[in-house]
Amino acid sequence: MRLALLFRQDPINRGERAVLVTFGTLVLAAMLYPLWASTYGITVVRDIMLFSIFALSLDYLWGKAGVLTLGHATFFGIGAYAMGILTIKVGASSLAGLFAGLGMAAALALVVGTFLIFAGVRLQYFAIVTIALSLVSTQIALSSSALTGGDAGLLGVPPFAIELIGARLELSDHLSQYFVALSLVTMVYLGLWLACRGNYGKILAAIRMNEYRARSLGHDTDLHLLIAFVVSAVLAALSGAVFAAVSGFVAPDLVGPLLSTEVVVWVAAGGRGTLLGPVIGAFAVTRLQQEISSIAAGLWPLILGILFVLLVFFFPDGVISVGRQIQAMLGGRRTLLRRQSA
Repeated sequence: MRLALLFRQDPINRGERAVLVTFGTLVLAAMLYPLWASTYGITVVRDIMLFSIFALSLDYLWGKAGVLTLGHATFFGIGAYAMGILTIKVGASSLAGLFAGLGMAAALALVVGTFLIFAGVRLQYFAIVTIALSLVSTQIALSSSALTGGDAGLLGVPPFAIELIGARLELSDHLSQYFVALSLVTMVYLGLWLACRGNYGKILAAIRMNEYRARSLGHDTDLHLLIAFVVSAVLAALSGAVFAAVSGFVAPDLVGPLLSTEVVVWVAAGGRGTLLGPVIGAFAVTRLQQEISSIAAGLWPLILGILFVLLVFFFPDGVISVGRQIQAMLGGRRTLLRRQSA
């Protein structure tokens, strides 16, 4: 009964309907994109959709629960390395690599989250401490060359394959991988949207705005934050594992501080706490990165830092807030015109 009450859904309002229509339009456009796109374009959008799941995982933790981590790439890399090591070194199935990555990410998040969250570590202190996760993970990936491949990483990760009743379904072509990525990002988005729009989302919002007041109302804020941290880590590992399977490689950069910073920029650029904004932000910033890197590979970290500063000063709520402001201005103008004509 309490669980049903926690996830009880309110009637969909006008704003939520507009968000769903926008997301549905983006999904429809993505479904039609392969009709005219090149193979390279399809693989690029495929990777961006997987990165969008990564961005959604951080937005759920940071935007909805108010917990910022600067080492979130650790969980993405755990999923990727688990998939690569088990399928290449051990010869295990893709499903074994996937579930191992999800389990390892959940276990690490549970241990780290228990120590930090129940100890009262919050805000910038939590973010600073989690930087160590990314630094330690990078060092492990570089030093354990016999297992992780060191600087070169792991090449030749086999494509994702499922064996059922003697039949083998292998996602080896770019179209099947593309639509699997599209299906995953759609399911993750809708799942988080449904979970956060009801009473559960209101509890997370209360914790984000004033944790002490939420605790005084009887909510176990430590437990809610720990669950959000673990779920976020599992979603990040999911995107990392599938990315390794479709791209065919794993590199130390996938657990490094640069990727942890990039995902923060994706969420901030799109609009923290909106879920839809980080999907758009991941696409826009990743495309910008590809264009800049094609000109000068070493220029992107500098541009990333400048972009982050500009976002803080000019778009603190993300670019999706610009659309909301324009809509509010148009709505106010219509109201004014109606009053004048009355």
